[in-house]
Amino acid sequence: MNDWPNGWTNDRGDRNGRGGGDARPEGAQVMRHVQRGQIPQPAAPPRGPVPQQQSQGYDDEYGRGGGDGYNTGQVYGDGNGSGGSPPRGGRAPRSGPAPDWRRRIKLGSVTLIVVLLAVSIGTYFWADGKLKREVDLSKVIERPGAGDGTNYLIVGSDSREGMTADDKKKLHTGSAEGKRTDSMMILHDGSNGPTLISLPRDSDVEIPSFVGSQSGKTFPAQGRRVKLNAAYAEDGPELLVRTVEHNTHLRIDHYVEIGFAGFAGIVDAIGGVEIDIPKAFKDKKSGADFQAGKQTLNGEESLAFVRTRYAFAGSDLDRTKNQQKFLAALASQTATPSTILNPFKLYPTMGAGLDTLIVDKDMSLWDLGQMFFAMKGVTGGEGKSMNIPISGSNGGNLVWDKAKVAQLVDQLKKDEKVTVTGN
Repeated sequence: MNDWPNGWTNDRGDRNGRGGGDARPEGAQVMRHVQRGQIPQPAAPPRGPVPQQQSQGYDDEYGRGGGDGYNTGQVYGDGNGSGGSPPRGGRAPRSGPAPDWRRRIKLGSVTLIVVLLAVSIGTYFWADGKLKREVDLSKVIERPGAGDGTNYLIVGSDSREGMTADDKKKLHTGSAEGKRTDSMMILHDGSNGPTLISLPRDSDVEIPSFVGSQSGKTFPAQGRRVKLNAAYAEDGPELLVRTVEHNTHLRIDHYVEIGFAGFAGIVDAIGGVEIDIPKAFKDKKSGADFQAGKQTLNGEESLAFVRTRYAFAGSDLDRTKNQQKFLAALASQTATPSTILNPFKLYPTMGAGLDTLIVDKDMSLWDLGQMFFAMKGVTGGEGKSMNIPISGSNGGNLVWDKAKVAQLVDQLKKDEKVTVTGN
């Protein structure tokens, strides 16, 4: 007997209620077990009439075209694996952890430090490679004992190496062959502040026994008395160091020499040196022509300023005072953040000086830096500048005051505060 309306039969064995014509309630359904990661399917609708309020989403006899998202393949979640409605605008919320700014800042700081370290190391080797370590102090014989602190012999030579004919004309250097010393100073760097002592080139000194720097031959002492710059002219830096040590009994730890071109180049690289000239003077031989007052000197003018001697009644003593004053001002104005931290100034300045700088074989860049800052300290209120004490003259040569020189050297060796005054 067919109990289905309108002649329908159930010969298809449909157990999912498709057709929806049976008034009898549908039997209990068994939900399939869903494995983790699979999308669960909604349960089949019950047999029989579907209540009006639940008929949304089952528009045809197979339940297709639903408006609530069932059977469309769309699954929404709230980010935690549970179902939910999609966010407004149709875009899912941003997932993942928030940016770790502390880590980023730390990484950036480390990168900056590494870059600065690499630049510093590169600069060190670049500058170190430019140093001309040509003076061998091991050739100096019969040396005085070492004292406290460090003693530098700083020499300004009239070397014209690397200069063109136009350079020589512009800087009023002449074209003399070889080289001589235009200035000589001892810089003592100790715990009581730096002391800068000028040794006039006309100083009356004795040439002691020495070993020739080139020949290796020993030359015995003959009691010869000459001007100090003659020792340099006779056998170069090694004999000059030997002569200074013999006449002062002060050990020289390092030797530094710079020529005309390097001196002028440093000044131009930093944009000039400001100096206060108390009295106007002229000197045709050096090219000096200065008015009194504060002014900024370029390389050419600076070289003329430190070389002038004939414009002064005091001859070499007045010149050494100008040299001290200028070198201290040069060091003070070079060792500034605007130069050290500015590569467009730092590298030209270092290059100009290092290209013509001659030092001893044991001189390091660290030693050179220590000397430079000690020179700056001379005018910074930390040190003292003076001429070596003079007692008179002999045939145009300046005679040292032996008693005062002995006292001065004793204070330097013991690294005591210098109380001796010079001329």
